[in-house]
Amino acid sequence: MSSFRHPVGPQKPGVYWRRRATVAGVILLIVVVIVLIVVGRGNGASSAAAPSASPSSSPAASSSSSSSSAGASSPSASASASAPASAADGSTCSKDQITLKPVLDKSAYGPTEDPKIAMSIENTGSNSCHMDLGSSQQVLTISSGEEQYWSSKDCQTGGTNQDVTIKAGQTLTTPAIAWDRTRSSTSTCDASRPSVTGGGASYHLQVAVGNITAKDSAQFILN
Repeated sequence: MSSFRHPVGPQKPGVYWRRRATVAGVILLIVVVIVLIVVGRGNGASSAAAPSASPSSSPAASSSSSSSSAGASSPSASASASAPASAADGSTCSKDQITLKPVLDKSAYGPTEDPKIAMSIENTGSNSCHMDLGSSQQVLTISSGEEQYWSSKDCQTGGTNQDVTIKAGQTLTTPAIAWDRTRSSTSTCDASRPSVTGGGASYHLQVAVGNITAKDSAQFILN
């Protein structure tokens, strides 16, 4: 003990004390490291135990997972359902995506005014489509009550076919033609035709393209 408290050697006692302090420091550091390792392992075991406690709740988790999986499959199902729509992009227009409307330049005409008639074709679908919009496919009809007075088909010659692509949401309007306020029929194409009644008489313009017909007609007055 005396040699520990009073170091004996060729060097000064302070040198031996510094050496002993260094050794003691190293030993203390080793002890601290060992303690930290033991504590760290203890914490690791605790956190690892948490997942092992989840099996009791795993049915719910499984149900939740199954529900999420079903939810995830819905978008793919809708995506697959919408695939035909995307595939139909650029295909022939269907009746349910085309809306036709009669177009007039006025709602009432004076005694010397000829109505300018046309039609609009709107693609209400979410994909572009194409259809024949040539004059051979267009039909404009003027009637009053149950009686038809005029049709663009009665004396048409040289009808054309024209395949047109209509973008989603796009509306096209045909060139307007003037109705000369006369009755038409296939038998009067090369003869003079009688004029229709004016003086405030009401008429209706109806339009169609191919097998698609406008749901509503447009009313106008001839004075």
